[in-house]
Amino acid sequence: QVHLVESGGGSVQIGGSLRLSCSASGLTNNINTLAWFRQAPGKEREAVAAVTGARIYHSDSVKGRFTIARDNTNNGVFLQMTNLQPEDTAKYYCAARLGILSGGWFTPSFYTYWGQGTQVTVSS
Repeated sequence: QVHLVESGGGSVQIGGSLRLSCSASGLTNNINTLAWFRQAPGKEREAVAAVTGARIYHSDSVKGRFTIARDNTNNGVFLQMTNLQPEDTAKYYCAARLGILSGGWFTPSFYTYWGQGTQVTVSS
C-alpha cells in the first residue's frame, strides 16, 4: 500500500506562484509514475503533469507555467506553478502507480493511489 499526502495549496492572486508537494509513504520502492491531476467544481478530473520513468509530461493548458519534478527525499513529487490564472482554481491531487506508462499518462483510471487533495484558489 502507498499513502500520498499533498501540501502547499492556498489562495494567490492572478500571476502568483505556488509549489505543491506530494509525499509518499508505504511501499514506495516500486513507484515509477507520479502525477498531478486537478478538479474544479462541476468539472471532470483533469491531468496536469506526470513523471513516468525518465519521461515528463505536462498538459497543454499548463505547459510553460507549471513544472513537475521528483522529490527524491520524500519519494514524492513537486509541482511548481507560476503565472497562476483563475482557470487554475481547483483541488489538486497527487496520483501514483507502480508501473511505467508508455501512454495515457493523462488517464485517471491508470493510477492506483491517490491523495486527498489540496485546494488552489486564484483570484484577482
